[in-house]
Amino acid sequence: MAFFRSLLVAGSLISLAGPVAAQSLTIDKKVAAAVGQIRPDDIKAHIQYLADDKLKGRQPGTEGYQMAVDYVTKQLKAYGVKPAGENGSYVQRVRLRRAFLKPESSFALTAGATAATPLAAGQDFVFYPNPELPSVQLEAPLVFAGYGISAPELGYDDYAGLDAKGKIAVIVRGAPSAFPSTVSAASQDLTMIMQNAVQHGAVGVIVASTNPKGTLPNLRRGAYSVLGTNGKVAASRSYATGVQVLGNISAATLQRLFAAASSDTSRAFTALRAGKPAPTALNSTAKLSFGSTYQDFDSYNVVGKITGSDKVLRDEYVVHSAHLDHIGISTPVKGDSIYNGAHDNASGVASVLEIARTYSRIKQKPKRSILLVLQTGEELGLLGSAYFASSPTVPKAKIVADVNTDMPTIIAPLLSVVPLGAQHSSLSEPVDRAAAYLGLTVEADPEPEQNRFIRSDQYSFVTQGIPALHIKYGNRTTDGQNNLSQLVQKWRAETYHKPQDDMNGLFDFEAGKKYVQLNFLIGYQVANEPQRPTWKKGDFFGGRFGGKSL
Repeated sequence: MAFFRSLLVAGSLISLAGPVAAQSLTIDKKVAAAVGQIRPDDIKAHIQYLADDKLKGRQPGTEGYQMAVDYVTKQLKAYGVKPAGENGSYVQRVRLRRAFLKPESSFALTAGATAATPLAAGQDFVFYPNPELPSVQLEAPLVFAGYGISAPELGYDDYAGLDAKGKIAVIVRGAPSAFPSTVSAASQDLTMIMQNAVQHGAVGVIVASTNPKGTLPNLRRGAYSVLGTNGKVAASRSYATGVQVLGNISAATLQRLFAAASSDTSRAFTALRAGKPAPTALNSTAKLSFGSTYQDFDSYNVVGKITGSDKVLRDEYVVHSAHLDHIGISTPVKGDSIYNGAHDNASGVASVLEIARTYSRIKQKPKRSILLVLQTGEELGLLGSAYFASSPTVPKAKIVADVNTDMPTIIAPLLSVVPLGAQHSSLSEPVDRAAAYLGLTVEADPEPEQNRFIRSDQYSFVTQGIPALHIKYGNRTTDGQNNLSQLVQKWRAETYHKPQDDMNGLFDFEAGKKYVQLNFLIGYQVANEPQRPTWKKGDFFGGRFGGKSL
């Protein structure tokens, strides 16, 4: 049975009908009034500034990115948000390292007693530059470790019976089809794959292509990491501590390795497709050498705080996050080389700023404190969020949840949403209540193959044991058909990660307003609930990471 609720908007009381919810959401009239005062034009103004050509795509380490930092800092100050960065400031320094591969690299294979066979760089193999070891010379046997996944809670282990100690693990990308979509996505996270390899004693990871016509990655732009205060790598999407070499090899090279082991890839791939590990001791030793050079520079996360009203719970924090960076200036498309990032992610930053403005209109703050975190380096591999989530400017154990905002894609009326990650924790409950309050339906992820759960900053919080979610648009449209995906697919093809993602593109700022309202109401509920969010019983992420935030 539908329930009714009252919402005070612009000084008038109105009644709205909404979908059935397990528990209706009731909020104070003054809070409802503040939610109703969110204005599409304010959202547009933030996006307009952040996506202006003068910011030159907000690439970390550039003047344009610093302009974005200055802008959001000024806005937070205007809304009465207190600094929560380092040393009483609004910023957290993030020391980024860009690593480049030196031109001279070698990779030779020895099978049994045969002479070493050199491979061709760029054709047969590529190495990723090592962010900590400027020179690597390594000779080690090779083993095939399937997808590189160990998930005993799901009864699956690619390393079962495989001796990988002191060896290089060769893997292919993928996950068993029986894995739930978010677990499958996380299991394919290269950082997790490398960490798993190290836990089994491996010294390197080689990712093999399965496409005979495929090409190897072009790494001329380098690979990025974050340095900690001790000068060592604190976070990286391209290396894990203990991995000396990370590289790619062609499908033909993988076939050569299996042939040397008197086997073939078809047998292994058949087993993997059937959900069965295919560990193989390859009868080959790799002898490799490569060097790396570094370019270090500073960027910044922006962190603000709205202090909670409860004397005890104010020491706990609900995070609203969004990445502030974009790609900068790059390859021209249709004569334009500035990648403005209006949707990705000036719109997300605008949402967080309008959440801050909404709190400025509320005299009685929620019980818990609110952290507003605008992060750097998302486009470089979730680096700013990885650094903040692992080394926050408040006690990590006191962060109870993250509500992340990344490219809400406000290009059509917002009628349904996909709360990525909410199903893993009790965060699903405030999502359902807030969505029902606003007349929105909640959908499951319509595109699990996109692995979106691990591709945005909320995943950095998840890996630190902090329940997190990311609200994405759903597919429901005004005619009741689930065909918004057609418009989104066209938008992606023409606009996503292109210079055309600017203010001349398609926007629905009324949808932006509803998106801000939804995210605010989710965070507001969490900030007021007596108990902090918990992982659901038996959840994969709760079991894997749940103790790290304590």
